Order: sequence, then structure tokens, then C-alpha cells
Amino acid sequence: MPTIFTKIIRGEIPCYRIAEDDRYFAFLDINPLRAGHTLVITKTETDYIFDLSDEELSGLILFSRKIAKAIENVIPCARIGVAVIGLEVPHVHIHLVPMDSMEDINFKKPKLQFTPEEFTRIAKQISEKIEP
Repeated sequence: MPTIFTKIIRGEIPCYRIAEDDRYFAFLDINPLRAGHTLVITKTETDYIFDLSDEELSGLILFSRKIAKAIENVIPCARIGVAVIGLEVPHVHIHLVPMDSMEDINFKKPKLQFTPEEFTRIAKQISEKIEP
């Protein structure tokens, strides 16, 4: 059975897309810790990040770096935090979270609410800052 992320990749579930290539896909988290909180996923349905091949894992990190640099250009922050939890959806994904303190990447805190228009604007701004 396809994961929710596979359904997002296929366009069966809408998302606020940031970028994609033939192997990876990035979109805004709809339950963000901070504005610009982005998920970067593999297009292959692999449950555990350390089951990826060396090539897939390094590609995921390099793709994530491009997205993180774009987020930094749009969302004021000290840095982009990276979290790999991997329990909530059985599909490899990396959380990229703009942060100024450790509290900004605390997944127990209440999630922010944005309107569809705000999500669309943030996604577009980040997408436009991605360098080739």
C-alpha cells in the first residue's frame, strides 16, 4: 500500500511543493514547527534512512542542502535544523526546520497554523531561491 508521501508525489494528495528531481521531492510540512518547515523525501518507498544505498543517501543530503540554502534566503533564522525521526510515516524523510534556538525544533510543541495562501507564498518564495 502506498505511503502518504507516495500519494503526494503522485499528485493524489495536494501539497505545497518546493522542488523535485527524478529521485527526491521537497514540500512544506502542513503541521510546521516554524514557517518554512520543509520535508524532503525520496521518491522510492524506503522505510528506514539507513536502508538507502550510499548513492541514494548522499543524493538525499545534497538535495536537502539546496533546499536548506533556499529556506535560509527566505526565512530569517540562525540556521536550518535537520531531523530524521522516521517513525510517523514509513517513508524516508528529512525535516528541515528554520531555527534560532533548540526549542524551534522541539516536535512536542504546538504546531503553527497558516492559511493556504500563506503556505503557497512561502513555498513559492523558497522555490524561487533554489540554486541549480
